[in-house]
Amino acid sequence: MFDFDATLPLMAAQFLLLTVILNFVFYKPLTQALDERNDYVRTNLTEAKQRAEKANQLAAQYEQELAETRRQSQALIAEAQAEATKIAAQEIAAAQQEVQAQLLQTQQELDQQKQAALNTLEAQVSGLSRQLLTKLLGAELVG
Repeated sequence: MFDFDATLPLMAAQFLLLTVILNFVFYKPLTQALDERNDYVRTNLTEAKQRAEKANQLAAQYEQELAETRRQSQALIAEAQAEATKIAAQEIAAAQQEVQAQLLQTQQELDQQKQAALNTLEAQVSGLSRQLLTKLLGAELVG
């Protein structure tokens, strides 16, 4: 089956030599390329994780700033509404006072006109009464 002559050690030496040559020519560059590829992938993965963390931190920071800005704007809106309500109440009160003053002035004018009309009517009633008395009783009795 097997011949154990001088060819066996020669074949073993060839095999070892081929293994050493393949190791230097093929396997070492291949393993080096695989190691470099693994390092590249690992580095990119680490950088991607760092960038994702930084993006998440920035997103959280922007969300906080946005929430704070919204709170501030809501506060400004509420303050402006309160101010507008206050101004409207003041203007309504001023308008009511002005209306009251005009109403009082109008009432006084009406009272004056009423008094003047009453005085005029009294004078006319007096004159008419005298005329009636004069006509009824005669000018000599009234006089």
